[in-house]
Amino acid sequence: MSLLHATEVPSSAPVFREISADDEEQQPAEIESLCMNCYQNGVTRLLLTKVPFFKELIVSSFTCDACSWTNTEIQSAGRIQDQGVRYSLSVRNKRDVNREVVKTDFASTHIPEIDFEIPACTQKGALTTIEGLLERTIAGLQQEQPLRRAENAQVAEKIDEFISKLQSLKDGETPFTFIIDDPSGNSFVENLFAPQKDEALTVTHYRRSVEQNSVLGIESLDGQKDLEEKPEDLKDEVLQFQTNCPECNAPAATNMKLVQIPHFKEVIIMATNCDACSHRTNEVKSGGAIEALGTKITLNITDPSDLTRDVLKSETCSISVPELEFELGMGALGGKFTTVEGLLKDIRELVVDKNPFTLGDSTTSDRKEKLQEFGKKIDQILEGQMKAHFVLDDPAGNSYLQNVYAPEEDPEMKVEKYERSYEQNEDLGLNDMKTEGYEEQTSASC
Repeated sequence: MSLLHATEVPSSAPVFREISADDEEQQPAEIESLCMNCYQNGVTRLLLTKVPFFKELIVSSFTCDACSWTNTEIQSAGRIQDQGVRYSLSVRNKRDVNREVVKTDFASTHIPEIDFEIPACTQKGALTTIEGLLERTIAGLQQEQPLRRAENAQVAEKIDEFISKLQSLKDGETPFTFIIDDPSGNSFVENLFAPQKDEALTVTHYRRSVEQNSVLGIESLDGQKDLEEKPEDLKDEVLQFQTNCPECNAPAATNMKLVQIPHFKEVIIMATNCDACSHRTNEVKSGGAIEALGTKITLNITDPSDLTRDVLKSETCSISVPELEFELGMGALGGKFTTVEGLLKDIRELVVDKNPFTLGDSTTSDRKEKLQEFGKKIDQILEGQMKAHFVLDDPAGNSYLQNVYAPEEDPEMKVEKYERSYEQNEDLGLNDMKTEGYEEQTSASC
């Protein structure tokens, strides 16, 4: 295998670049490689690019001049998220079947009503619709039907019946439940009512098991153990480790520091600055355990000064703004240490500015106008023209909103402690956690 051609890219340029007809520097690299059909030498072309929600992609195309065999493949080069994600959609009509879906290699697909499953790592990642996934399955089953009818008519008949069921689901004639479970956290099911909550769609973020981490190629870091064992030694230190930029995938440095927040607890703040694309990001991890009670914080934004309050949003915290009929689930935006203004700007950027389903030919004018109107309302709050309630709901109790009257009570802020529900404990992985009674179990086994 030898490199035939590769475009010379400046060292400061991003490794993965968006596809653009005006970008003359973005050309695929050509590699001489072996044809697996005739075992002659062919040419593989590799293009590193970016696609919304898929993030970074490696597009490869092989062509053999000797036997005319070709092969095209797409591989995800994106960052694995901190938590896995599970989407459960109640499909009730043809409109739901037409929802757009991002499915990665590591995602599994389930339809419980017909006992149907596409296991993880059996199909390549795709940007399609629920109808497209079902159509792809139907085509795969029909491909070998003539041979099955000749060898085993009974099996072929049962598969015909199953294909009929899939066809009924694809046409929107039969309601069903569509589930995507992706431990990498990079799959997605479209919310037709964005930015409002979709009652038919349930999104659950969860902590991966050891087996799932192994499948993703993730191993625990010794540095994390050291951080847990010796937090006192790190209070006055800024640690730095090498990583890749989450935006352009170029090498970058991440700074990490343990910080004590007044009237709250210790947190770990990580900040990444990329010299290649100037992308800057910060992430916050809780330095303490999950609290015994969940916390709900409600701030009544009545003055522009309220927007300058510090906010610590953990990964388990959800955000809602009742005046906008808006709710952002836990896991979205990750952990952040910012201000109310900064968090509202992040929400607008996530829902409006960088929403790929409002771009291109697939978007509708109604959807675009709806999201633009949502963005205008957020701007009105930021400019002090609209009063609103800002609600942080964290079942782990690890989020914080600055009380400017501390240690006195804040008249514009309400903090409520509550007992977590079974579902919330399940999301936090607490239902299967046993912390008592080990002594009895040990003595009984002996």
